[in-house]
Amino acid sequence: MDIKFCGAAGHVTGSSHLITLENGYKILLDCGLYQGREESMSDFNTSWYFEPSEVDLMILSHAHIDHCGRIPKLVRDGFQGDILSTHATRSLCAIMLLDSAKIQERDAEYYNKRQLKKKKKKKNKKSKKALKLREPLYTSEDVPPAMDLFVGVGYNRWYKVNENVEVLFKDAGHILGSANVTLKINDGGKEVMFGFTGDIGRPDRPILRDPQQMPEVDYMLCESTYGDKDHAAKPAEEERFLNIIKKTCVEKKGKLIIPAFSVGRTQEIVYMLDQMETAGLLPKIPVYVDSPLAVNATQVFGAHPECYDNNLNEYLLIDDNPFGFNKLQYVREVAISKSLNATNDPCIIISASGMMNAGRIRHHIFNNIDKEKNTLLIVGYCSPDTLGGILRQGTEKVKLFGEWKVVNMEIEIMDSFSAHADRGEMIDFLSNQKKLKELFLVHGVPEKQKNFKKLLVKSGFKKVKIPTLGQEFKLK
Repeated sequence: MDIKFCGAAGHVTGSSHLITLENGYKILLDCGLYQGREESMSDFNTSWYFEPSEVDLMILSHAHIDHCGRIPKLVRDGFQGDILSTHATRSLCAIMLLDSAKIQERDAEYYNKRQLKKKKKKKNKKSKKALKLREPLYTSEDVPPAMDLFVGVGYNRWYKVNENVEVLFKDAGHILGSANVTLKINDGGKEVMFGFTGDIGRPDRPILRDPQQMPEVDYMLCESTYGDKDHAAKPAEEERFLNIIKKTCVEKKGKLIIPAFSVGRTQEIVYMLDQMETAGLLPKIPVYVDSPLAVNATQVFGAHPECYDNNLNEYLLIDDNPFGFNKLQYVREVAISKSLNATNDPCIIISASGMMNAGRIRHHIFNNIDKEKNTLLIVGYCSPDTLGGILRQGTEKVKLFGEWKVVNMEIEIMDSFSAHADRGEMIDFLSNQKKLKELFLVHGVPEKQKNFKKLLVKSGFKKVKIPTLGQEFKLK
């Protein structure tokens, strides 16, 4: 049996890993979109480290775009097998992939218009260069054929794919429907247990159940996003969040702008604000969720109570709508989104994308970043080369929409909101793995992975490897 690392190897996006059994049967774990601007990764989304038509089965850990975002292209390029996921993941993918397709279409249209405009300006100059137009990675029409291949599977039950492969999903506690994946494989007459953590969630987080440990396995792929740090404790997180709201919106009468992923992070923040409002702690200021995708995703959250934890189930007895309160407005219309840029009234704006590399959030930052009374609250990991990553590093100015803007707004960072387990929580999650032959670290940057490897070895895990993109290993 072989494992080939086709994405998220030395990176935190583009998750994709290919298992090939002795009989040639191929299983793809995740098919994510690379989100970033590293020059060395410029061709990643348009190319493959395998032939899509040769893949027999795909298994999806969860619906974040860096794990599912290339599925329509995979299908368009020849894949015709089943795509196994949890029921909630399938529901989220139906909206996530369509939204992604529209972004691909808009980006291609915008790029091509710019190229045509440049050509028009140079029409009187002789040039042998052919005009390079961009095709979208996939279109809205590619999404339905991909969704037709999804097969929903419940948690905590072995699903038999064929006589050689069985799959088990257990709740990863990361986002709605997220799962870790255990494979029971008959490889040439020998039973092999193979594990893929997906993205490990955090214990005692709002909305979702705690991560469930996997059965003992022989080989495992483990995420390592926060392999070198510990997050803040929950009580400190809630108190600090409320203090930031009061300081920005009450004392300075400014805007609190929160870039947040449309799925998971947005709902967690809204739920926390809802609890503050119910307890009478939230200042009487308007709160806007400015993201059509987040609006749709929140509706999906409401349709899958089977994923809720006990705390949310109990809270529903007090408040039957944990994602809505009087001062909260969900924004779909572009006109209303634009009006938020013009107002000077104190408010909270939650908008996508979380890494600030696309979407309406860039317009909110552009119109507010130079005002000292405003605050940008970063609530999760951002790739270093994205706008979010640059702002996290403390830059004094950034370029947005072709214009340099001075960073005068206050920048606050709360990684405690992260849906990724920290190093201690990951060690706890792996604590039942007593027979591991090899442990591969994925979904992390090399420096953090090296630090996490040291911690793992110290904790008793001996054969820990950090694969590079495209690297292949024979599993004996």
